[in-house]
Amino acid sequence: MEKKSIVYQKAIAFALEIIELYKVLRTNKEFVLSKQLLRSGTSIGANISEALAGQSRKDFIAKMSISSKEARETSYWLMLLQKSQLVIYDYKKEMESCNELIRLLTSIVKTTQSK
Repeated sequence: MEKKSIVYQKAIAFALEIIELYKVLRTNKEFVLSKQLLRSGTSIGANISEALAGQSRKDFIAKMSISSKEARETSYWLMLLQKSQLVIYDYKKEMESCNELIRLLTSIVKTTQSK
């Protein structure tokens, strides 16, 4: 199997973190925000995967931009969960991982657009 990019590997690791957090949230009877978080948090890597198989630079930029938007949405859900205290949990690790993905994806999109 080909070696995927660093951002792809980080997105997979992050998706696994989100899946574990989703289990914690569900166990604590949080069913609405957790579902939104699961969808956006796992779609980051899916869109990166599509970008890496992109048929053109324009396609690559479009998919990476969607990944960036999904990461920002995930950050929003994490912030909402933290501030609402629906489930008492330390969201710091997931928030830091998400912010790292946002920085990487933003950099990739900007760099690719400028070429």
